[in-house]
Amino acid sequence: MKQKRLYTLFALVLVASFVLAACGGAGGGDTIKVGLNIEITGDKPKVGEQSKYAAEMFVDEVNAAGGVDVGGTMYQIELVVEDNNATGEGAAAAANKLITQDNILIMVGPNPSSAAVPAGEVANNLETPMISPWSTNPNTTLDRPWVFRVPFLDPFQGPVVANFATKQFGAETACVLFDVASDYPKGLADNFKSAWEELHGAGSVVAFESFTTGDQDFSAQLTKIKGSECDILFTPQYYQEVPLIVSQAQDLGMDIPLVGSDSWGDPQLLELCGAACDGYYFSTHYVASGAKGATKDFIDKYNGKYAYVPGDVAALTWDAMLLTVEALKNCGELTGDLAADRACVRDGLAAVKDYEGITGKMTFNEQGDPVKCAVIVKIENGEFTAFDSACP
Repeated sequence: MKQKRLYTLFALVLVASFVLAACGGAGGGDTIKVGLNIEITGDKPKVGEQSKYAAEMFVDEVNAAGGVDVGGTMYQIELVVEDNNATGEGAAAAANKLITQDNILIMVGPNPSSAAVPAGEVANNLETPMISPWSTNPNTTLDRPWVFRVPFLDPFQGPVVANFATKQFGAETACVLFDVASDYPKGLADNFKSAWEELHGAGSVVAFESFTTGDQDFSAQLTKIKGSECDILFTPQYYQEVPLIVSQAQDLGMDIPLVGSDSWGDPQLLELCGAACDGYYFSTHYVASGAKGATKDFIDKYNGKYAYVPGDVAALTWDAMLLTVEALKNCGELTGDLAADRACVRDGLAAVKDYEGITGKMTFNEQGDPVKCAVIVKIENGEFTAFDSACP
């Protein structure tokens, strides 16, 4: 009987130690677990690579300096990385694992809206703070008090591009080419169309052509666009698709200006498109050329470590990590009660006001979206150069 009581006591101690370890791993003890839900495999590997590199560089730097001071206690950051395969299903599964099995305190990512929207639903339902570095679709944060983002939204970006193209080219009619099966380009195409027709009247978007994720032949859509004789072509596609669209448009003899969105901002676009993209423009969150201060410091460190200039997703991930630390400081104290600490960090994010990141100054509104400016970039001599800006 005595031996049985000893076994029972030992089992209870083991259970207690596991519970304490789980709490300490996320918000207690001396370690904070930050989940990184990103696109390591799938059709956007450079997006995930830059996000991972930026987050790892940030964590290394913070930990080497002693960690994060939360209420007088120093915490090291442990980064827990999950690959979402750049799909909605993968992102939701990764979010569920990070939250329920890895016991993270906060999740950074996913990046593309097609992954961030379903992952945001999981995070919100499981009451875990999430911040997306790159998703611009409104549905990522809409009516989700636990979900935040770093970039501006498509309802802001669409009018920015429409206004810029009208002013820069004297354009009166526009065409749009977009992936109808992906949340980000579809949403932005709709936002641009609404903004353009508000400026120029119903019917001024004379061709609104779509394709499906994975398509590589756009000749049928581009032939219709050419026949419409529009003044500009807007295509809110990703870095691996834009060079194909540009090449096929030029093969058809199309000489109208092409304009794009923040999904053009990966350095891979320059490598894949070359001189063919010179003279085209897109809206985005930051540009490396001419950067100063903390932004230039980040670029130099990243380039020195990984041997290439970071694109916007890397810079936005850096800001997501900065905002994570700011939220921890705003929280003020971590108790080791995971649910309570997650709520405290969520409230800490919501309290962010006029925070100066490397992609601009940010204040979160009631939807968890930052109020911030956009940059207009011109592709010139194989580089992204700052051309103009637009603010709310």
